[in-house]
Amino acid sequence: MSTYVTTSYTLAAMVAAFTLSSWRFKSPELAMVVTALVGALVAGLGFPAHLFVEGTFTFLDLAFIFITACVFMNAYSEVGAMNALVRAMVTRLSRWKWLLLMVLAALMLIPGALTGAGVVSVLVVGGLVAAVLRLMGLAEQRVAAFVFMLGILSAVAPPINVWAMLMAAGANMPYVGFDWVLLVPVLAVAAATVVYLGWGAVPQSKEAILAGLPPLSPKMTWWRAAVPLGILLALALASKYAAFAIPTLGFPLIFIVCTIATVAIDPERRPFGRWLAVTNDTVEQVFPLVATMVSVGVLVNILAATGVRGLIAISFVALPIVGIYATSLFVCPMAQGALGFGSAVILGTPLIFVFNAVGANVTVVAAAFSMLFALGDCLPPSRIVGRTAIETVGYKGTYASFLRATTVPWLIMGAVALAMLIFPGKVAFLVKY
Repeated sequence: MSTYVTTSYTLAAMVAAFTLSSWRFKSPELAMVVTALVGALVAGLGFPAHLFVEGTFTFLDLAFIFITACVFMNAYSEVGAMNALVRAMVTRLSRWKWLLLMVLAALMLIPGALTGAGVVSVLVVGGLVAAVLRLMGLAEQRVAAFVFMLGILSAVAPPINVWAMLMAAGANMPYVGFDWVLLVPVLAVAAATVVYLGWGAVPQSKEAILAGLPPLSPKMTWWRAAVPLGILLALALASKYAAFAIPTLGFPLIFIVCTIATVAIDPERRPFGRWLAVTNDTVEQVFPLVATMVSVGVLVNILAATGVRGLIAISFVALPIVGIYATSLFVCPMAQGALGFGSAVILGTPLIFVFNAVGANVTVVAAAFSMLFALGDCLPPSRIVGRTAIETVGYKGTYASFLRATTVPWLIMGAVALAMLIFPGKVAFLVKY
């Protein structure tokens, strides 16, 4: 029996195992581990413990970024700094509805951009933003759609885009040059989302909006709220533009420093036990993301060992480019809904090789595919950002009504991503190394 046929049987068994385990366990992470085990057994590898152990450490660096970034953002929210920023925006911008909506959108982009996880933006800022949006006259389904769309856009925004990082690692290309080619499309889609969802809304008075927000400690001044963000910006810029003049810090250490700065500016001087509780809660909150990275690493290792990863790559290489254009808006979001970040490795990496073979700018291509994958965070079985957005804003309607509210901005984001994919040369000037 030829290697191609054997590998095809292994692929078929893995697809069947993933489908059944997803239905049975309702967990993409557990389904990926079961799929890896079935693939190893069908391919005749037995139980390769060393491959499973190695796989759990494949994306350990990303897991550390998730954990430390989420600890920082939760600590920042704990001291009331995030509440202070929102109240300051309402106080100064309530007379200009569109400007306030745009600033709220920008605020929602920050946590996800710093952590690479849209669910962090939803959890850290989504509740406060939703309270303001309601008082600005947005309907409940539009509030949920706003929080969801800005959540997935925050995960796409630089500096940390996990899909692009995984595709770059799989294709052996450096994760550099992505800042502007990600930021510009994200801001454009965010602006379109704000205009569409905010159209026709009639806001209440500034006093009514402020009364609907949590109370603010009188000791939480604007400069206290600005200190940790200023340190974060300074260290991130120094690491990028003065890399040879300072020691290598890395995002985990930067976020730890910013967390310490946040504790230092706490006006309430919370005891150590409270910060320990915040850290414990954060680890529990981010555990699904870390579990995803671990299970993806295990699955990718087994895919490579069994030859299935190469088979998938060859299958995509054989597709005509027009076929990829025609199916990407459907296939990529569905893959994200089923595989989570694993979609970037299993589908994204082979596609990078395809577009590299035809001379396209692969940085633009990776940025475009990261936007397409992000669209799947509202699709089953995982629905991680969509489900979290609904729970955070307290939306009581059906999930179908929520999806209908997101349709237009969702399609706008998909259209922007497809345009970048079809015409990568037109936006290549945004790639700055």
